[in-house]
Amino acid sequence: MQAATPALPIWPARRVLRLSGPEIVLVIAASALFVHLITAGRYGHFGDELYFMACAEHLDWGYVDQPPLIALVAWFARHVLGTSVFAVNVIPALASCATVWLTGRIARELGGGRFAQGLAALCCACAGTYIAMGHLFTMNVGEPLFWMGCALLVVLIISGGNMRLWLWMGLLAGLGLENKYSMAFFAISLLAGLLFTPERRILSSRWFWAGLLLAFLVFLPNLLWNVNHHWPFFELMRNIRVSGRDPVLGPAAYVGTQIIQMNPLTALVWIPGCLYLLFSRRLRRFRCLGFAFVFLLGLLIVLHGKDYYAAPVYPMAFAAGAIAVDDFARRRGMGWVKPALPALITASAVAMLPAAVPVLPIDKFAGYWQGLAQVIRFQPDEKVMVEEPIPHNYSWSVGWEEMTAATARAYNSLPPDERARTAVFAGDFGAAGAIDYFGPKYGLPKAISGNQNYWIWGPRGYSGQTMILVSIPIADARRYFDEVTVVGYVNNPYAAPWENQPILLCRKPRFGNLSTIWPELKNWG
Repeated sequence: MQAATPALPIWPARRVLRLSGPEIVLVIAASALFVHLITAGRYGHFGDELYFMACAEHLDWGYVDQPPLIALVAWFARHVLGTSVFAVNVIPALASCATVWLTGRIARELGGGRFAQGLAALCCACAGTYIAMGHLFTMNVGEPLFWMGCALLVVLIISGGNMRLWLWMGLLAGLGLENKYSMAFFAISLLAGLLFTPERRILSSRWFWAGLLLAFLVFLPNLLWNVNHHWPFFELMRNIRVSGRDPVLGPAAYVGTQIIQMNPLTALVWIPGCLYLLFSRRLRRFRCLGFAFVFLLGLLIVLHGKDYYAAPVYPMAFAAGAIAVDDFARRRGMGWVKPALPALITASAVAMLPAAVPVLPIDKFAGYWQGLAQVIRFQPDEKVMVEEPIPHNYSWSVGWEEMTAATARAYNSLPPDERARTAVFAGDFGAAGAIDYFGPKYGLPKAISGNQNYWIWGPRGYSGQTMILVSIPIADARRYFDEVTVVGYVNNPYAAPWENQPILLCRKPRFGNLSTIWPELKNWG
């Protein structure tokens, strides 16, 4: 008797069609994770990453320019994952993947079906800002998790969930504040959204106040640190505002940058999503999210916040917009929209992928970027970034080890007795972090700097009689030293211009001891 021929597995087309909404979301999230992992080791450490690893060696309840959570995570990375470019970038890759999943989950809790859940997750995975954040170990990649975690809990509470969920929201909000102070903006916006809608009733629960108290207690250590250090973050923000470093965008320009940064084609989803939250009957219970979205954008425009500050709020607009697209296509009999829109969004993301993650060699990327910049006018986050040859997320990721090696050659050329008392002073926290990270390999001591938290860490006992200056213009060095000698050069064509400064050996200071002028060297901005 002839054996029956085994049936071939139905893959991939028919099996994909059988996936549930959550399974589709997981596939999209896993695909995003894959893209980040295969590019995680390209180029080099971002300047902020080097600084955070330095902060991890000085664990505290606060820092001049950020709350403590990022330093704690950096400490974990150093001791568990390692400090290679790949190891450090695994963390943001996982956070980015989780944000994609969370977006799909919000769509599901709002009542979206398979298509809506998948489209919402896809928009999140294809948003340019989110893709870029997923490659950088910074506080920004954690923001959407804390913000949208709170949004999801509000949706669950409105849908009849246990009021004890306010405790989880308080924990998330407190941790979000320990990640980045911008959590307060979203919390205020969400509270305003609730107050402007009938769902304000959920605020009457005692569990809401218990959650608020829990958030305060989680944030309290950092609050006390700021009090004890005379509010350095506010001083930092004031310095930045006075310096005019950040471009000021009007309402139209601000919204325009949102459309570009979030991938122009996803605007076909998040703009209808905002309107659907505000005006549709289907989502009227969740109208507070629409008010929160609009309130947050308005708040950031009024306060002249950077354009990417609004990025963490978009997943809930993607979720509502995906439901709006699904409803529109079904009511109008336009079924072709369902395959066409995801295909277009995916294609646009692939076309712009090199600008967000390092898929190209850096020399080839430079040519790609010049061509793309002629098509899309990108708005830099800081005025000095106009001078950079490539985007800041890349230009501040190259040249650090070459700079450290040039500094080490100058340092090691000194006589042993002079070398022992020579300090390496860096002009910014990125250069200082690079010296701290790469320096041991070349025999360099820890750097000192007046920038950000390095100023709090002080001059490390150096007198300043002999110093090597890195990333500092010669004119600035001559204000403090009578003898300034160029002993090395840094000239990476793709690095940020302010890092391409000569390495300076400085003697004969015009001050008595470095500690006496240390307050003058404070550079918070």
